[in-house]
Amino acid sequence: MTHRIVIVGGGAGGLELATRLGRTLGKRGKAHITLADANLTHIWKPLLHEVAAGSLNSTENELNYVAQAKWNHFEFQLGRMSGLDRGRKTIQLAATLDEENRELVPARELAYDSLVIAVGSTTNDFGTEGAANHCIFLDTREQAERFHRKMLSHYLRAHAGNGDNDQISVAIVGAGATGVELAAELHHAAHELAAYGLDRIRPENMRITLIEAGPRVLPALPERISAPVHRTLQKLGVTVLTNAAVKEVTAEGLLTVSGERIPASLKVWAAGIRAPAFLKDLDGLESNRINQLVVTPTLQTTRDENIFAFGDCAACPLGDGSERNVPPRAQAAHQQASLLVKSLALRLQSQPLPSYTYKDYGSLISLSSFSAVGNLMGNLMGSVKLEGWLARMFYISLYRMHQMALYGKFRTLLLMLSDRIGRSTDPRLKLH
Repeated sequence: MTHRIVIVGGGAGGLELATRLGRTLGKRGKAHITLADANLTHIWKPLLHEVAAGSLNSTENELNYVAQAKWNHFEFQLGRMSGLDRGRKTIQLAATLDEENRELVPARELAYDSLVIAVGSTTNDFGTEGAANHCIFLDTREQAERFHRKMLSHYLRAHAGNGDNDQISVAIVGAGATGVELAAELHHAAHELAAYGLDRIRPENMRITLIEAGPRVLPALPERISAPVHRTLQKLGVTVLTNAAVKEVTAEGLLTVSGERIPASLKVWAAGIRAPAFLKDLDGLESNRINQLVVTPTLQTTRDENIFAFGDCAACPLGDGSERNVPPRAQAAHQQASLLVKSLALRLQSQPLPSYTYKDYGSLISLSSFSAVGNLMGNLMGSVKLEGWLARMFYISLYRMHQMALYGKFRTLLLMLSDRIGRSTDPRLKLH
């Protein structure tokens, strides 16, 4: 019987793994590859802040799972994972409902021989009072588009009004990469909206406040990177508050632990991550306090060698002798997907599996069209700081590398050409 590999989660890591396994094991008939996801389309998660600001049209940058499966010799199943039976080696997929709440796809089971869980992460609001009710998270395309619609509604009301609503206030909780990049992208959007005639709200009247509980922005990166980013944000007119933990969120704004009130009509929570709640105690699999599945260096779960987990939903030891885990970054998911392509092929031959060792190739932060900054790390050149145009080009190349893994070199080149042509015919900002 053909070995059945089921991958749950079509994010950057899961989709890349399914594509590469389909091109190798699936195409040769050595394994049957199935990808399951709750959505029909994929968009690269690091782009969601651009979707929220309107700088990126998500419908033009999405990938359809059904088509990708056909082109790359794997099967796609629509559905959200709702359960696991390790004894029977099956997973349960919940029923999918349409817009009128009618059953579109029924609940069902999928059998596996090797199961890979790559369901990513969601924003962690740490139980902050009012955050879930009054903040928008940026975990999904739908959430990013919801923010964009709310922002655009403010501008359209002001444009049609009598001047009583000529400003907009945005509060972003969390000064990690998402929060910082969103703040810069919103400042860019304010200028573009004014240029298109929606100028009752002037760019300087979009008041953006970035709030960080720690002592500096980009706490996961070296201070030599975070310091110039902080200065650039201030030059753009973004108010940056550090050492400011949020205590409560209301419809009118935020309240910090120190008692400071921050008025905001739009509120985004971009601080912290946790794995989806259903992973906690999933049929006895070991998980940690943020619901991540605990895995060994081979990326196999600690209590079942037939189940693998990787990316943000997995707690994988860093391998440097410390008790730290691999950071939840896109480059880690890419590296782990590459390892699993080899590991699952070796597993079919009953060969020992290699261990994963995280390699930090640096970080790049985009400040919209204004600047970019980051560092590249390698064995030959050590750590090299990048700023400006060169850093921006490296940042863009990360997305192109993701596209290349999914589409191949030729189709990625065609996509780049199409994007270039589209710049001269499409508005620079999504206006609907």
